[in-house]
Amino acid sequence: MQVVGQSVMRKDALAKVLGQAKFASDLSLPGMLHLKLVPAERPHARITGIDIAAAKRQPGVVAVFTAADVPVNRFGLLVADQPVLADEVVRFVGDKVAAVVAETLAQAVRAAGMIQVTSQDLPVLAEPMAAMQPGMPLIHPGHPGNIAHTVRLRRGNIEAGFAQAEVVIEREYRTPRQEHAFLEPEAGLAYIDEVGRVTVVTAGQSVHDDQRQVATALDLPLEQVRIVYGPIGGAFGGREDISVQILLALAAWKLQRPVKIFWSRRESILGHVKRHAMILRHKWGARRDGRLVAAKIEVISDAGAYLSTSSSVLDNFLFTAIGPYQIPNVHLDGQAVYTNNVPGGAFRGFGSPQSAFAAELQMAQLAEALDLDPITMRLRNCLRDDSLLSTQSPVPGGVSLPELLERCAHEIGARDTGQGWQMPTLPQLPTKKRGIGVAAGMKNSGFSFGFQEGSEARVILHGQAAIDRVELHTAATDYGQGSHTVLAQIAAEVVGVRPERVEMVTSDTAVIGDSGPASASRLTFFAGNAVRQAAELALSQWRNEERPALGECRWTAPPTTPPDPETGACVNSVSFSYGVQAVEVEVNIETGQITLLNVVAVQDPGRAVNPRQVVGQIEGAVVQAQGWALLEDFITEGGRVLTDQLSTYLIPTVLDIPLNLKSVLIEKGDPLGPFGVRGVGEIPFIPLAPAIICAVHDALGVWFDNLPLKPERVLARLREK
Repeated sequence: MQVVGQSVMRKDALAKVLGQAKFASDLSLPGMLHLKLVPAERPHARITGIDIAAAKRQPGVVAVFTAADVPVNRFGLLVADQPVLADEVVRFVGDKVAAVVAETLAQAVRAAGMIQVTSQDLPVLAEPMAAMQPGMPLIHPGHPGNIAHTVRLRRGNIEAGFAQAEVVIEREYRTPRQEHAFLEPEAGLAYIDEVGRVTVVTAGQSVHDDQRQVATALDLPLEQVRIVYGPIGGAFGGREDISVQILLALAAWKLQRPVKIFWSRRESILGHVKRHAMILRHKWGARRDGRLVAAKIEVISDAGAYLSTSSSVLDNFLFTAIGPYQIPNVHLDGQAVYTNNVPGGAFRGFGSPQSAFAAELQMAQLAEALDLDPITMRLRNCLRDDSLLSTQSPVPGGVSLPELLERCAHEIGARDTGQGWQMPTLPQLPTKKRGIGVAAGMKNSGFSFGFQEGSEARVILHGQAAIDRVELHTAATDYGQGSHTVLAQIAAEVVGVRPERVEMVTSDTAVIGDSGPASASRLTFFAGNAVRQAAELALSQWRNEERPALGECRWTAPPTTPPDPETGACVNSVSFSYGVQAVEVEVNIETGQITLLNVVAVQDPGRAVNPRQVVGQIEGAVVQAQGWALLEDFITEGGRVLTDQLSTYLIPTVLDIPLNLKSVLIEKGDPLGPFGVRGVGEIPFIPLAPAIICAVHDALGVWFDNLPLKPERVLARLREK
């Protein structure tokens, strides 16, 4: 390999470092108007009136839009259940009730403040357990018990499995919401382009998904809507759902003038989805030798006010609920429940962090009860190449978990005695206790469960005797993860040029076919296969003396199957990624403060197209997971968000990150991935939180069942002990 496997400089590095990159909030056009949205600020209410008369009289106001102005007033990534502008009922504080367009931003803000909304408060359902109870009001008619989605998995015989168990651990775990806190709040600029299309320049995760939803809401032909992405300041799943796109397009289309919007941080926190808060009830049984025999699991997920991706997140529990392990008897029931909270949606890991949190702590407590070390317990039960998942689907080839577990143990200082793994002895102080914890995780690539995956790409080779320039056309979104760079490397490897010669034409629905979203750890895998195939076709044309040489294709993945409604059985995914992490913590027993001294992250990227970028993904994911585990506390009360600023919702800074973080890559190629690639962006988030809990237990001798481990919670638990 001449290019793949090299840490070449990112395509966008210089523009971002020099401040030349133009993000959506940096854009402007002559004659541009400004859009300001009016949020509901109520968790549940019936609208009885909206008085816009005073706002329309304000200087500079060009238009005020309400629900009646939206041709098709519903949107949603999977199900169109959310109003673009609330018409009858407000279901969470972030619902929008009106939109003001004015000549200046100050004028729009002033007018928005004059809109009078009268409403009748409705009962607020803020807890999923309460919302499920008989007789409770329905947030969405037609969903008895406020159940948005259910899953069911039955494998083996659960009663017979527990009859074999010599040790049983039964616990309830709770995981919190998490705010994405991407650097760039939602923003965009809409205008009518030279051929009459309504064009929205914004930030998202799939230009074609945005195009579909905007066209539907405006009741326009798909080709009449154009979506363009420029540089994007982070996403992590939080931009999969529509935010400003529809209303921007509506204003530009109706007024035939450019219109701009950008959200404040508070508008962003209230307005976009969060990681799902979950309740996870686990009962696991094992034999005396450490072999797992049975797992009974109940999952209750807070979907919030609208579906977003709650159904797909819950579907992922069919194979992630027991972690990357083999258990012959599994019984799982899951419900996603509508509440009047901010909707739950996609966030790095897509349900796997919550499932791994519970599964890994079950493994750790079973190991403790059986007097087995954490590595041996996992090696005896982990997936291998001949394993079946809990969905009864064969695991795709190249399972690297045994190698990752052993390497991680060595890296943290453990020793294989032949009778098990002996963890290193740590120095202790009277007021500071140290401990080590280990956890593993797995993550699928792609949407799976019967969704036919694919990706389109186009490669054009220019030159005469030699290839001077390569055009790579892809709709693949690069929101900071470096996808454009690795796709350029794949194209360069195939056609035999340096990646600097690859010019990227990206993220514009007017000129590029659908690559699929930048989510589900899928982009390098799926879009990479399309780019490789298109580059091979272009190279073949080049060798046939075509100038320029064009290669264009859609790569289609092998099919998966939807779950059986009774058993959950299916072929759920075409590829998986694996990671193991070990954490050494120091806990101050006087303050409750937890310090991460050492983190070892061992991961299989299949083939690291750009190793430095893979390490960057690991480091970023570890710090983000550290925030979820130790610091970030998204507080709501009766559906209202109390932590609606980054001054109250605290995320890790450079002073909080692990003192030492070592990333180790073990490349075991995926049979289907381009050059053996696996997904890499989500898996390093997944094991950290349970590894921290295990390390704190090693230090203090107490278990924690919920997050985050803020100092006051640690002290309270120590007092209980």
